[in-house]
Amino acid sequence: MLGCKACKNLKSEAYTRNTSNEVVASATQQRCVFQQPVRSQVRQGNLMTPQYPYPLSESDLNNLRTWFSRYVHSFYSQDAAVQRGLLLKEKHSLKVCDEILDIGRKLHLSDKNLRLAETMALLHDIGRFEQFTRYRTFVDRKSENHGELGVKVLQQEKTLRALNEGTRDLILKTILYHNRLSIPEDETPVCIYFTKLLRDADKLDIFAIASTYYANHAEKSSAIELDLPDTPEVSNEVLAGIRERKMVGMRQLRSLNDFKLLQMAWVYDVHFQPAFQMIYERDYLRKIRDTLPESEKIDRIYADLQSYVKKKSEISDPGQVLPF
Repeated sequence: MLGCKACKNLKSEAYTRNTSNEVVASATQQRCVFQQPVRSQVRQGNLMTPQYPYPLSESDLNNLRTWFSRYVHSFYSQDAAVQRGLLLKEKHSLKVCDEILDIGRKLHLSDKNLRLAETMALLHDIGRFEQFTRYRTFVDRKSENHGELGVKVLQQEKTLRALNEGTRDLILKTILYHNRLSIPEDETPVCIYFTKLLRDADKLDIFAIASTYYANHAEKSSAIELDLPDTPEVSNEVLAGIRERKMVGMRQLRSLNDFKLLQMAWVYDVHFQPAFQMIYERDYLRKIRDTLPESEKIDRIYADLQSYVKKKSEISDPGQVLPF
């Protein structure tokens, strides 16, 4: 029985980013895979102290790193185009690990929570490798939702079998939600926190990849451009949506310029102050804007986005804090 919100939402609209997003999760098990863990307690003297509910040791993380490397290498191809796409996603996954640790340390997360966050980052795009090998595209609407496919892969491979049920389910949910248009509001605070953390780290590396590629690419990459035509126009629908701070879906995009604007507008879905600070200091928005056509409308949008990021980057309050 699919008894929880996460399972009921498996078919929800995907969140679009760098290389779009969509895929299929196996939620046909007898028990819902996303039930909440029971938080156990340990005795310290005469007191019962809550035990950390999502244990994941350094040994567990090392084993997952080894599994990830072996799994990804099993897809390596003699086809140069396929291999480029696979390497792009392998490097991206590892870079998102670096970014999530950077954000997490600035938020003063514990070592336990940092290991958990790194695991989510390592595995968040695990569905991409089967997706690109099978369909030769990272465009989810032309293949499968890669977040859902990632959950399916991890379940089929029993990758998380060494972890307890609560840890396993939390990791699966963050992977399932990382590419959604939005995070389900009725999820647990812990799930929402880690999903936001993962989405911020994911965006940081996508900003780095995109801004570098747009400025310097000598060879076109369909994996980055998502097969969108590189034509001068910009859709009024996309411009209007961004001005109103609405999330724009992939189906609304008509050109690569639309996609660039969409990527810039992702800052409205960034959550943590350290991530805003990194975006501002690394000047990602200007780097992308410099590759767009001269336009007063685009200039106004760019100015609004920069102002928003600067303001958010200067906030000293870290926001939501984990209870452990």
